[in-house]
Amino acid sequence: MTATLHVTGLRKQYPGSAAAALAGLDLTVSSGSCVALLGPSGSGKTTALRLIAGLDAPDGGDVRVGGVSVLQLPPERRGMAMVSQRPLLFPHLTVLDNVAFAARMAGASRRAARSAASRYLELVQLGALAQRRPATLSGGQAQRVALARGLAAEPSVLLLDEPFSALDPSLRTDMHQLVMEVRAILEPTILLVTHDQQEATTLADSIAIVVEGRLLQHAGQQELFGSPASLEVYRFLGGLNEIPGVLLGAGHRSALGVLSTPLAVGFHDGPAVLAIRQESVGVVAADDPDADVVGVVARVSPRGPRTLLEVTTTAGPLFAELPAGHGVGVGAVVGLVLPMAARLVVLESGETRRERVAAAQVRDGPPSHETEVLAGAELASDHSSTSDRA
Repeated sequence: MTATLHVTGLRKQYPGSAAAALAGLDLTVSSGSCVALLGPSGSGKTTALRLIAGLDAPDGGDVRVGGVSVLQLPPERRGMAMVSQRPLLFPHLTVLDNVAFAARMAGASRRAARSAASRYLELVQLGALAQRRPATLSGGQAQRVALARGLAAEPSVLLLDEPFSALDPSLRTDMHQLVMEVRAILEPTILLVTHDQQEATTLADSIAIVVEGRLLQHAGQQELFGSPASLEVYRFLGGLNEIPGVLLGAGHRSALGVLSTPLAVGFHDGPAVLAIRQESVGVVAADDPDADVVGVVARVSPRGPRTLLEVTTTAGPLFAELPAGHGVGVGAVVGLVLPMAARLVVLESGETRRERVAAAQVRDGPPSHETEVLAGAELASDHSSTSDRA
């Protein structure tokens, strides 16, 4: 019931459109894993899903399931099942027969198809509703039936096209928990399309960010948030803090002074932005020796259990997140701690320093110890001439 999905160079441009809806997508979903295609409306993620499913024809590229191209096969022969936002259940069939439908179409007897369907209904916790009609189901129940129907087809790849976006938050959370339970039991290969970052991070092993038909980065959560491939990825994932300045060896010089960066070597000096996610910024007393910068709180924005502070500094506004009820108000003078591990250097081109270093190490091998020591010494020398914190 599971196989690896390989997508290579998948392209689509609709007639009359000046830009490609999908521009050469390369993506691998390993057997038994879940990958989320995450992007805003119109990004090309649903186009990708439809091309993979065979509902639309691509202009180029290939789709392989278990190492075999399915590009020339009709949707029903690709070994895939899709669950979309609308359950699309057959109103004249019972819940049980809706789930048994795929097996019946494959030639199974009614008894065998219903027996298998019963097991999948139990899996989605709807065994007691087997004889109900779709019209009597709630929205959450209908989506559970649709999921059971997709699983009952025993697909090599399960495609989820924003199936829970129409549900209220509590039902959506229930469905997320159900999918995780199903994954633990059946280990299906899943490609999920969503615009909801929380859904992607909850369900997926890795996330592929698609914007304007381009795949920006495909990685696990820790890498995406900690080492985004570009400023575009950083911003898309909600990063707010950007400090313009110049890269000098292992440090970044800006209105804040010289701040050390996690990587000592990588590329030439030049214009660069220092990005630090707001969740990583610490708030301390203005006279705390750990403070990297001091500023005045200009705005306090409640965000449910968290609060976003906007702090005016010499480098412009910087943001920090705190738990609700922190007691810091507008006008307060505070210190901000910018943890070393959270400092991300972004080049003028938009590429991050970590991405460039990783590529260089693949090409040339890791930097020598001597090179790192020299780079660190150069920064230390530069820092000794300024009173700003590193």
